[in-house]
Amino acid sequence: MRCALFASVAFSIPATTHAQRSLAPAGPRGLTITPVFEGWYRNPDGSFSLSFGYYNRNTEEVVEVPVGANNRIAAGADDRGQPSTFYPNRHWGVFAVRVPADFGKQELTWTITFRGTTTSVPGSLKPDWQIDALEGEASASNTPPTLSFGANEPKGQGPGGVTVGPRRVAVGVPLTLTVVVTDDAKTSTAASGAARAGGNVDLTWFKHQGPGDVTFGKPTARLAPAGGTATTTATFSTPGDYIVRVRANDSPVASAGHSQCCWTNGFVRVTVTP
Repeated sequence: MRCALFASVAFSIPATTHAQRSLAPAGPRGLTITPVFEGWYRNPDGSFSLSFGYYNRNTEEVVEVPVGANNRIAAGADDRGQPSTFYPNRHWGVFAVRVPADFGKQELTWTITFRGTTTSVPGSLKPDWQIDALEGEASASNTPPTLSFGANEPKGQGPGGVTVGPRRVAVGVPLTLTVVVTDDAKTSTAASGAARAGGNVDLTWFKHQGPGDVTFGKPTARLAPAGGTATTTATFSTPGDYIVRVRANDSPVASAGHSQCCWTNGFVRVTVTP
């Protein structure tokens, strides 16, 4: 199995520096968040995807940091699909940035400034950071589910997944969201990484970006090992542009760990009108 042995985390107090991991303890509220580089994987078209997650040290507080000066990715546009909503605790492989085949030794750095602390982490194609996000673990041959938002919609796999939209809806009006998932009906055990048959596919919905609150009619769902179809609704409190994310995970481990073997993200851009 090719995987990064440790997620790359950079932190600074109060100026920006780079380091492997912050040992700051978790607490219910009032603490900081840290971006994490999970590793990179090769796409079928020859491009690469850099996978990122985050660590919100607050065990109860959902943190909002709008994309922009305090939540940016360089080089390139500040908005590369990173979240502006950070749920409590550690979240693996929340999004991925696709880079061209000739990316070489360049880096993409995700920087977050929050509560007087600037945290920064570079993503690169260094060989030690290659992960098996699409090919399946070498020991288990478990590949992530394939996800789409309808029978005739584009499909995706892995942390980069698939993005659709924008869909349009008014404030307070439920937007129906349908997810179609197929899977190889394999899963990886938490202890050994070995594959076994029969693991369900769990869906979890998140607000990813946006200025207001998002309420999901069914924030979670469980599908059969080979996948299936699930429908929920999303209701938005404030006008503006949003992204909602669904994670389809076929591992019994909620995080699926650092190997990035076991889940696919789906992103829906939504324009909410008054």
